[in-house]
Amino acid sequence: MKLTEKIHYVGVNDRDKVRFEGLWPLTQGMAYNSYIVKGEKTALIDTVDNRYFPLFISKIKNVIGNGKIDYLVINHMEPDHSGSLGLLRSLYPDIRLVGNKKTLQMAEGFYLQSGETLTVAEGSELDLGGPRLKFFLTPMVHWPETMMTYELESQTLFSGDAFGCYGALNGGVTDEEIDIEPYFPEMIRYYANIVGKYGAQVQMAMKKLSETNIERICSTHGPVWTNAISRVLDIYNRLSLYEGETGACLIYGTMYGNTTAMAESVAEGLVSGGMKHFVMHKLGRTDESYLLADVFRYKGLLLGAPTYNNGIYPLMERLLTDMEHRSLKNRLVGVFGSFSWASQAVKRLQDFASLPGMKLVGQPVEMKQGFSKEIAEQCRELGRQMAQQLSAEDGEA
Repeated sequence: MKLTEKIHYVGVNDRDKVRFEGLWPLTQGMAYNSYIVKGEKTALIDTVDNRYFPLFISKIKNVIGNGKIDYLVINHMEPDHSGSLGLLRSLYPDIRLVGNKKTLQMAEGFYLQSGETLTVAEGSELDLGGPRLKFFLTPMVHWPETMMTYELESQTLFSGDAFGCYGALNGGVTDEEIDIEPYFPEMIRYYANIVGKYGAQVQMAMKKLSETNIERICSTHGPVWTNAISRVLDIYNRLSLYEGETGACLIYGTMYGNTTAMAESVAEGLVSGGMKHFVMHKLGRTDESYLLADVFRYKGLLLGAPTYNNGIYPLMERLLTDMEHRSLKNRLVGVFGSFSWASQAVKRLQDFASLPGMKLVGQPVEMKQGFSKEIAEQCRELGRQMAQQLSAEDGEA
């Protein structure tokens, strides 16, 4: 598919994989995007998962025929993008690998590829005879070798995994020709699952790009962005600053339904406090991928769980650990929990709420054994206080 006179899309769709990285559900598949830039010389920007190499190479030949590929630019070494490297080099033995020092070390380490290479650094340029490529190093977005490639003539940014999302591409490639609305929730989920830990590094990358005019963003996953560039950049800026929308995410775990009763009362309190925008998730019913997406989406976070084996309910512990690993901050946190004879759950939740960047809202609610009217009212009050605090902070923004 031709994006400009000199840039062609040669990516593929994966509609078979069930979980990305073996972890994250792919309900709508995944796109592995690759691009050809043609001048007097030809550069291929990234490759695809090697399972799709036959289709990939047929697309390449549709563009270049029996011509050669002079350069392979590697923006990111994860195997879903570099996996076809060895097969590609078997067909084009003179191809020159283009990457930074860490990239080329990884290429040799993963694939024993140590032939012709071109090492680039921050601001390096490569003239293809017409198109000119400029390189920006963006380490830890989200691997240490990641970089972005900018084609100066068309003002096209090949951004690697940045600005990408889950979802195969249905028939078209650019945001001008397909319905892009389903991709934005998947962009938030992708960011929360894959990139979320590296907010500071994403901010550094965006500052590098801030004075660069971008007419087109060609990510390695998801649509090619043209009309929606400002919206995409705004989403990434907000997520990397850990800025949540006004609203709440209520997540709870339960074994026998007692903590569910507490969660329902907290939800009643949110509504009576004037909060309409919130979501509820029961641990074990909703995949963690979606939990993290909503945690990143909303500013308010309400967490509830029972004590389990002198600790906290294991699925809640896993979620807490994943949020901690992603350096989550700028959240208002309310906590509640239950126990039968030894209280531990609320203590663990309070420890999470005391982390830097977190603000505890209201009085933690702890229930011993059975649910009661008094506990129900305490839970409703917790919900009301969260709603009021969110409303107050929204008014101050």
